[in-house]
Amino acid sequence: MSAVSTDMGTDVAPFRDTITDLEGLQALYRQPGKLVAAKKTDRIAEATAAFIGASPMLFLATADSDARVTVSPKGGKPGFVHVLDERHLAIPDIPGNNLIDGLRNLVTNPRIGLLFILPGRDETLRINGRAWPTTDPELIARFTVEGERTPKLVIGIEVETVFIHCSQSFEKGHVWHSDTWEGLVAPSAMELFRCHLADNLSADELPGGGASG
Repeated sequence: MSAVSTDMGTDVAPFRDTITDLEGLQALYRQPGKLVAAKKTDRIAEATAAFIGASPMLFLATADSDARVTVSPKGGKPGFVHVLDERHLAIPDIPGNNLIDGLRNLVTNPRIGLLFILPGRDETLRINGRAWPTTDPELIARFTVEGERTPKLVIGIEVETVFIHCSQSFEKGHVWHSDTWEGLVAPSAMELFRCHLADNLSADELPGGGASG
């Protein structure tokens, strides 16, 4: 049985020919066009709010105080993310597996990145900014709906950068092309779950493990 290491290790990269300065990185790429460079803004326009209101899923990236990054999916009915004004958003946090990795990060480092997606659409909406977990009763009340779980807290977000991301990645991956899903071969969630548990638990501790009785 092996243990999961949390050691950041040394600054020596385990790869060759790594890029170690901005000049070397920029030398590999041309400058973005004027329209591309100008598409970033610092506010949520009416059209942006409509995109957010239609999105049933986003990916939320955070980093801890040592810059270790994690990304997690958040989903709900379209409109589950509330636009408070042109600079602020609110996302309800409905308890899941209780690992709360992203929330732990936000307590020590408020930087956040969001990627909103729409089913069938290859374009995505990106938002970067700062965020804070809050139990503000007024915000909690916004997400208190009869018959649904009330969030323990809300993630309040202050927007710094907003922009629409081009469709190339989703187009190249044929993400929404159902004909590419047929014959997909990949381990099941349970196979992956057991595989990951095996790095930290003995065979007897694994689901379905141990001697039969």
